Amino acid sequence: MTEQLQVPYTSIPDMFLKRVAATPDAKAFSYPTPSGMAWLTWDQVSQRVNAIAAGLISIGVRPEDRVAIASGTRIEWVLADLGILCAGAATTTIYPTTEPKDAAFILSDSGSKVMIAEDAVQLAKVASADLPNLTHVVLVDGTAPADSPRPVLTLAELEQRGREAIAGDAEIVTRTANGVRPDHLATLMYTSGTTGTPKGVELLHGGWCWEGVAQSTLGILRPDDLQYLWLPLSHSFGKTLICGVIHVGLPTYVDGRQDKLVENLGTVKPTLMCAAPRVFEKVYNRVVSTAREAGGAKWKIFGWAFRVGKEVSALQLQGKQPTGLLKVKHGLADRLVFSKIRERLGGRIRVLVSGAAPLNKDIAEFFHAAGLTICEGYGLTETSAGAFVNVPETVRFGTVGRPMGDLELRLAEDGEVEIRGVPVMRGYHNLPEETAKCFTPDGFFKTGDIGEVDAEGFLRITDRKKDLIKTSGGKYVAPSHIEGMFKAICPYASQVLVIGQARNFCTMLLTLDPDAIAAWAAGGPLEGKGYEAIVGSAEAEQLVAGYVKELNDRLNRWETVKKFTILPRDLSVEAGELTPSLKVKRKAVETTYQAEIDKMYEGALA
Repeated sequence: MTEQLQVPYTSIPDMFLKRVAATPDAKAFSYPTPSGMAWLTWDQVSQRVNAIAAGLISIGVRPEDRVAIASGTRIEWVLADLGILCAGAATTTIYPTTEPKDAAFILSDSGSKVMIAEDAVQLAKVASADLPNLTHVVLVDGTAPADSPRPVLTLAELEQRGREAIAGDAEIVTRTANGVRPDHLATLMYTSGTTGTPKGVELLHGGWCWEGVAQSTLGILRPDDLQYLWLPLSHSFGKTLICGVIHVGLPTYVDGRQDKLVENLGTVKPTLMCAAPRVFEKVYNRVVSTAREAGGAKWKIFGWAFRVGKEVSALQLQGKQPTGLLKVKHGLADRLVFSKIRERLGGRIRVLVSGAAPLNKDIAEFFHAAGLTICEGYGLTETSAGAFVNVPETVRFGTVGRPMGDLELRLAEDGEVEIRGVPVMRGYHNLPEETAKCFTPDGFFKTGDIGEVDAEGFLRITDRKKDLIKTSGGKYVAPSHIEGMFKAICPYASQVLVIGQARNFCTMLLTLDPDAIAAWAAGGPLEGKGYEAIVGSAEAEQLVAGYVKELNDRLNRWETVKKFTILPRDLSVEAGELTPSLKVKRKAVETTYQAEIDKMYEGALA
């Protein structure tokens, strides 16, 4: 029986106020400004959070009312969320890429009373929507439009109202925050989902506090680290990290601009970064394709270095270190190759964490050989994100680690992963029947993922239960396994989708990484041409065909990919083909490219 995790907090406000009291002058959050990185201490964070909380109370927000945030990841998201919670309310999350109809649905379904919008673009999404519960809008950037159907305050104005309220009643926030209990609603987090209408997941204060404490026991978050936090805070992965930051007191740079990520890593020089696998895949693609294109001695040295690195990596995973000639070779490989890869990530990384989607084992091993350990974890929005994770000392590549804290795990007869514990959701908002279907009679949450547990308790996710393909020949195929293999084999791959449900063979839709494929085209007849022209060329078709053959050599006969199609553009969140956590929306992609799929099966039996 796992020992019960001791959580010394009643709520996120309680955890936050205790952090401020413990280390008021320590660095808390950093963020970009035109003149460089700026820092807030925990005391300075507290002052702004209290002002936001008191401001919300002054415009009528009451305990467990919902306040929505529609914004990208930035310091104001963190401050607003903590302000909402310290006002006793619950945060409704809206991704900045959410379509207007979905944003309006989320505001309506949640009954949100206030919306904190990043800018006029977010505000415009719901300006004409019928939202009788929405009484105020708070704008982070810009000024209120003259024709707004409801009162609009800037964030600065809200904070000023809050400071005035505190001047009249110094205990207004503390009194409210102290009334928040573990079973109170903290977050209504709408699943972006790969299909269907968003569902509001009800997550409680007790679960988030559990997450903060559970993370601190793993050795991944440490107060002497510097974290780079770019993940969407509307996603449970980003939100759970904030809970860990508060409990541990971990200095964190907050900047959600993905296009600035690589550039900023060299400036910020973090020791810790968490990311979706796509970020690690892009680094892998860039490193391998650059070395391959260099050719000659450089490519030979690169290949030699990674053979040495993998030999050393295997020893280290057994708790051993290289000696003799292997130690000398590893030192040379590190100087010539590995150190340069670490510099790409700022040169100080102690640990990386991957979550939100499966990480290919080969890519994890590649990074480990370069002296960069990726600890893969697993969880769902419905489990407050963190449920399982590898830790640096006992990492097992290809698995998502052991259960965090005192979380209970079991596998159903069909291999479905079932979880029970404090961080599991209360239920789906306004969907009692959906909620009932997701729980067993004895309270285990049914994740919808198929898994295996080894003798040491490490969980391996083999596929989504609903994503398993059954060919017309009756054979089951796990598409994500094949897709992950291909991404590790082909350094030019961006997104991959294996097709084959009720078909007599498997096919594949794929996109190529724009930067990697442009570098491949340099120096040849395709140099300077646009993405669509490059990927549509016979040369690109031949390139990919070679990697598909390599993939098929590793697969069972019924799993092999008989045909493939390179799509004319990469998939994107904006086009509705990826979730904000960069998971492929299979049905959306299959619908958009149905003609291309049908063409691959022309003349074939169903």
